[in-house]
Amino acid sequence: MKSENLQDIYELSPLQQGLLFHTIYAPQSGVYFEQFSWTLEGKLDVSAFKQAWERVIDRHAILRTAFYWQELEKPYQVVYSEVPLPWQYKDWQEIPETQQQEQIAAFLESDRQQGFELSQAPLIRLSLFRLNAEIYQFVWSSHHLLLDGWSESLVFKEVYALYQAFCRGEELHLERSRPYRNYITWLQQQDLAQAEAFWRKSLQGIDRPTILLIDRAPGSLPSQGEDYDWQRIELSASFTATLEAWGRQHQLTMNTLIQGAWALLLSRYSGESDVIFGSTSSGRPAELTGVESMVGLFVNTLPLRVTVPPDAALIPWLRQLQTQQIQLLEYEYSPLVRVREWSEIEPSLPLFEIGYVLESYPVDFALSEGDDGIKLTNSQAFEKTNEALSLLAIPDESLRLELWYDTRRFETDAIARMLSHLQTLLESMVMNSDLRLSELSMLTEAEKQQVGRGAMRCAPTELGVQIQSILDLFEARVRQNPTATAVVWGEEKLSYSELSHKVDTLANYLASIGVKPGVLVGIYLERCLDIAIAPLAVLKAGGAYIPLDPAYPQQRLAFMLEDAQATVLLTQPSLIDKLPPT
Repeated sequence: MKSENLQDIYELSPLQQGLLFHTIYAPQSGVYFEQFSWTLEGKLDVSAFKQAWERVIDRHAILRTAFYWQELEKPYQVVYSEVPLPWQYKDWQEIPETQQQEQIAAFLESDRQQGFELSQAPLIRLSLFRLNAEIYQFVWSSHHLLLDGWSESLVFKEVYALYQAFCRGEELHLERSRPYRNYITWLQQQDLAQAEAFWRKSLQGIDRPTILLIDRAPGSLPSQGEDYDWQRIELSASFTATLEAWGRQHQLTMNTLIQGAWALLLSRYSGESDVIFGSTSSGRPAELTGVESMVGLFVNTLPLRVTVPPDAALIPWLRQLQTQQIQLLEYEYSPLVRVREWSEIEPSLPLFEIGYVLESYPVDFALSEGDDGIKLTNSQAFEKTNEALSLLAIPDESLRLELWYDTRRFETDAIARMLSHLQTLLESMVMNSDLRLSELSMLTEAEKQQVGRGAMRCAPTELGVQIQSILDLFEARVRQNPTATAVVWGEEKLSYSELSHKVDTLANYLASIGVKPGVLVGIYLERCLDIAIAPLAVLKAGGAYIPLDPAYPQQRLAFMLEDAQATVLLTQPSLIDKLPPT
C-alpha cells in the first residue's frame, strides 16, 4: 500500500464483507467475477472511447478502490487518488471471422480465470478487439465488490455521454455525484435493535434451508472451477402485456407476481409449504441525499420466507406476499451475517442456497444506438455467485427469466423443465385467479397427457361397471374433507389436503425424470409418513411400484431389483448403505 497515493480509507458495507469472505474462501472459483461483452457497430473513435473511461474512473472513488484484510482486525477499502486504466486494444481485422470468434471465446474464458487481486486497484479491466472497419468486440470485467447493476448502468451512461462529447471536440461537465463513503457512513448510523427483532420473528421456526428434490448435492461448497451455467426463456410480448395488466387489475407489482410464482415453484420442488430464498433489493435508502446517482455496491440479498398454504386463495396470498416485501424493505440495510446469527438455522448450514433477483434497470443500459451511430448488440453477461440456484427476472417488452445454477448439483434437463414449469405457473395464475394454490398447475400440456395416461382414472370392466382406482378414492376423500387427518406417524400428522400436496409434488418430480407408464419404481423406505406419499405419487406419475422391505437381506433385495428392472428407487439417506451393490 503506497501512502503517497492514498485518498481515503473506510470500512466495508455488510454485503461487501460477505462478498469478500466468499471470494477469499474460494479464491479459484471465480465467484463474484463479473464480465460484460458487447459488439459495437459503427465508426468508433477508439481514442475518445478510452478517454471517456479514464474520465469516469477519475470521477468515482469506488472505481479506484482496493481491499485489504490480511493482518487486520477487520477489512478496509482503500481509495487511491490515481490509478492506471487497465486497457488493451487489439486489431484482428486480418484474422478470418471464424478464428476471431474462437479467439474471443478463448479470451473470455482466460479473462475469467485470471480474476482479480483484490488488493490491487482498480478491480476493473477493459478490452477492445477490432474485427473489421466498423465492428468491435468490447469486454468490461470487474469484481462485484465495486458495483451493482444500477451503478454499472450509471457508469456506462456517463462513459457514453463523455464519448459523444469528446467525438465532437467538446468538454462535458457532469455533476459530481456523492461518494460511496457517504453510504457507508449512513449504514454505520443505523440501529440494528429493531432489525434484530424483525428478523428473529420472521425466521422463527426455520431450522434449515430449502432443499429441492432435483438437487444432487445439497450443501456442497462453491465450485473451484467453471461448474456454473445458465438457461433462459423469453415470454411472448403479448403474454407479458397480459401479465402486467392482470397485475395492475389486482394492484400487484410484476415483482410480486414473479416472486409468488417462484415461491410456489420452490414449494412444489421441495415438497415444503414453508420456503426460504435470498431476495435481492436495490438497497438505496430514500433518505440518503443523492443516492439515486451514487456509484458503488448498494444491493443487499436477504432471506425471504414464504409460506405456501395449499388451501390459500391466490389473490389474497399474493397481496400478503407484497405486504411482506414492503415490510422487508424497511430493514434492507441489515447485514446478512447478523441475520444469519439471528436465525434458528444450525451454524453449519447456509441460511439459503437459492436466490431471486428482479433487474430494475435495462440490461443494455438503454444504449442500443446513439446519435453518433454506434450500436450495441449481442449483449452477454457472466457472473458466478455462491448460490447454487438463482432466478434472474428481466422485465422488458418480453419478460425474460434466467436460471443460473451449479452444474454439479443440477442437471441441464432439470433446469429446462423448471423454467417451463415457472412459465406454466405464471400462465395458470393469470387464467385461474379464483383457484387455491394447490389447484394451480405447473405441468406443460405434454406432461399433463403423460400423467393423465398413467393415472387411469377409471377402468371399465366386462360387466360395464366402473371400478374406481386408488387415486380416485383418495382424491374423492381430499375433496370431501380436506382438513381431516389422513395419516399419523408418531407426533407427525398430515391432513388429506397436505398429503395431496406432497403427493402432487413428488408425482411432478417423478414425471419430470421420466416416470411414465411401463416404468417400475422401487420403494425402499422405513416406516414414516413417506410410506403413504410414495405409492400414490408413483401411480399419479403413471408408473408402477415394487415395495422393498428394509428388513430383507441384501441378497433378496438384489434379486428383486434385478428381476423387476426398476429404473428409479425412492429411499432415505439412512438406508443407502444397506442397498446391495450395483
